[in-house]
Amino acid sequence: MAPKLLPPKQLQNLRFFITRSLHTSSSSSPSLSSSSISTAAAVSPLNLAEKPEPAFQKPLTAIQDHAKPSSILDFHDHQKLFSNLPTTKLLHASLNLYLASISPMVDFGMWVMNSRLMETDNILRAAMIKTVRHTFFEHFCAGEDVVEAGRCIKKVNESGLRGMLVFAVEYTGDNDACDQNLKGFLDTVQSAMSLPPSSVSSVVVKITAICPLSLLERVSDLLRWQQRYPSFNLPWKQNSFPLFSDSSPLYHTLKKPEPLTPQEEHDLQLGQERLWKLCEKSVQANIPLTVDAEKTAIQPAIDYLTYSAAIKYNKDDNPIVYGTIQAYLKDAKERLLLATKAADKMRVPMGFKVVRGAYMSSESKLASALGYDSPIHNSIQETHACYNDCASFMLEKIANSSDAVILATHNVESGRLAATKALDLGIRKGNPKLEFAQLYGMSDALSFGLSNAGFLVSKYMPYGPVEKVIPYLLRRAEENRGLLSTSSIDKELMRKELKRRLKAAIF
Repeated sequence: MAPKLLPPKQLQNLRFFITRSLHTSSSSSPSLSSSSISTAAAVSPLNLAEKPEPAFQKPLTAIQDHAKPSSILDFHDHQKLFSNLPTTKLLHASLNLYLASISPMVDFGMWVMNSRLMETDNILRAAMIKTVRHTFFEHFCAGEDVVEAGRCIKKVNESGLRGMLVFAVEYTGDNDACDQNLKGFLDTVQSAMSLPPSSVSSVVVKITAICPLSLLERVSDLLRWQQRYPSFNLPWKQNSFPLFSDSSPLYHTLKKPEPLTPQEEHDLQLGQERLWKLCEKSVQANIPLTVDAEKTAIQPAIDYLTYSAAIKYNKDDNPIVYGTIQAYLKDAKERLLLATKAADKMRVPMGFKVVRGAYMSSESKLASALGYDSPIHNSIQETHACYNDCASFMLEKIANSSDAVILATHNVESGRLAATKALDLGIRKGNPKLEFAQLYGMSDALSFGLSNAGFLVSKYMPYGPVEKVIPYLLRRAEENRGLLSTSSIDKELMRKELKRRLKAAIF
């Protein structure tokens, strides 16, 4: 399949990402060493022929660089980093990070949880659920219900961090289940309202939890077909931002889909109304609602519903509805540019969460099975470069407009570059339009480093019954394979702090 060339106008717009990258700014920053600049700029965003150099292969080198007095993020003082964590919590975290780094153990656990053994009540299933509950669940999740999650949020807030509260359900098949899930999300917002002010930075929803998966697949097919053939009429489609760029993958839909049936149109309206009810509750609570990204097969429908809701509810320079951009996708920068440009034209303040992505294996397998190139960048360096460019673009937007961003990253270098860029642009520390975020149970050193530097930092905190949270835990187990370099930073710093506390207790 021949590669598509971007039209001249779009190429001109995309030059913004080159001239305004995280690695350059309106004024030079004294905290950026020449070596770190050259490392960060190793990947040129639009030079497709360039072979990227290994820019982010040694996280420990990044830590050593941060230990310099001029660095914004200080990872040298592990006592200060973990001063708000009790020793039992440090021990528990160290153990779980160690277990997550043992590939055979993770492989076996994923095989068992994906197998039919988990579909029926038996001794093995009960034993596995119990094991998961007391290891990975307790480490990565905030509890089994909204009350436990609230207590966990308070503890996190006491340590100087905030929480993104996530009712961790997804992939529903019928309207009854969607209605039940909506109640859970509304209860989540209600619970957030009762917690200490600003302790909850946002509530997170997956559209697959409030709209049937099969319907989202159908809607995405129709939206992709309209992208191929603009004259293709979708009578149910409401106002939205652009969902695709010229380089977006369309291979999921290889033949003309049938129109939605009257029942499907009714079900789509029900799904949209569920999202609107959740938006209205979030507006009442003045707590942002972040819509998670999911697989590319259904992402067009997710973005459509998200952008339609943002147009309806993001008012008065206060973005309530946030979309999510997955930077490991090759079209991420272009879609972010097109969506924000359309939002600006409509005078809609927009918020985005920028992530790298969590469906790498399944995305590549699907594309390969259909005979197409993967929609994911060819190297981790290209993904890093795309993430940093998207982050830089949104930081520029914050400095000059009412937009907002959640920079969700476990990459130390990306965190340092974004923090440096934010200060260089004059974005004050504690600005509510800028939030850094990491998963609960991961990258605590980065979280506390950013928080100690004065930035708002949240933990992504899912909760729910163990059985319902298993899909989330499976993704975390698989994602950990690519995050062992970051986890090793946490493990090393935790080990040093535990050793220090042990010596202090003995002597």
